[in-house]
Amino acid sequence: MSQIPPCPECNSAYAYPMDSLLVCPECGHEWNPDHVEEEGLVVKDANGNVLADGDTVIVLKNLPVKGASGPVKAGTKVKNIRLTDGDHNIDCKIDGFGAMALKSEFVKKG
Repeated sequence: MSQIPPCPECNSAYAYPMDSLLVCPECGHEWNPDHVEEEGLVVKDANGNVLADGDTVIVLKNLPVKGASGPVKAGTKVKNIRLTDGDHNIDCKIDGFGAMALKSEFVKKG
């Protein structure tokens, strides 16, 4: 019996074959196992939208900043982001704060 790979979307181990495709029962993703391409860094926002270098994002909640007098306010628009590996996977410049790293779970694509 061949080993069925996990779902490329949600990494579920419960994928099953259907005709020539594999199907994930957890997220509903269907893919052809012969055409799975290796993607590089994939970063998603709080809503599950894929982010790319140069995108504009909006901060969803007030984020405290060490050493600053106040937080980055919810609704702050951040332009021209750069994606990185790690816990804080967005590098950016925020007016009034300067260069900083954000977690993608606290932003949405804007």
